[in-house]
Amino acid sequence: MSQVTDCNMGSGHIAPVPAKAFTPEDDARLCDALKRCSPSTREAAREFRKTGSPAFVPAIVNGLIEHYVEPDARAKLTRADDGLRLIEDLAIDSLTMLEIVFVAEDVLQISIDNDELRPFRTVGDIKAFLAAKLGRVYPPGLTLTSGSPG
Repeated sequence: MSQVTDCNMGSGHIAPVPAKAFTPEDDARLCDALKRCSPSTREAAREFRKTGSPAFVPAIVNGLIEHYVEPDARAKLTRADDGLRLIEDLAIDSLTMLEIVFVAEDVLQISIDNDELRPFRTVGDIKAFLAAKLGRVYPPGLTLTSGSPG
């Protein structure tokens, strides 16, 4: 798979895609999917589903990663930027990554192919990928890191 190396950075203004009606049943399913995540993650997911605004995606990504990493790595998420490395800094292995992706697919209502996961090296890679997958432009400074898939 080729990696994103050039993208439309524009002014960073991202227009939300109109979301379908968010029903109480949708809210219940979302809460169940995120039952082990923080309240702020659940709220960001609710707002994303209601509005379609990509502004909530970084909080969702951070919240999902925070749930699946070891407690000592969680502090790194609050202190670090999007350059935080998934394997080296957070000790996320392939099984953990698949668990994160499974929940992200459910929450964001998208489908992610296993091959699409290969270039992920940093937290920022995930956020940039999801922005592209959701059909949004990248916010300023958010691009996939270079390096060959391994």
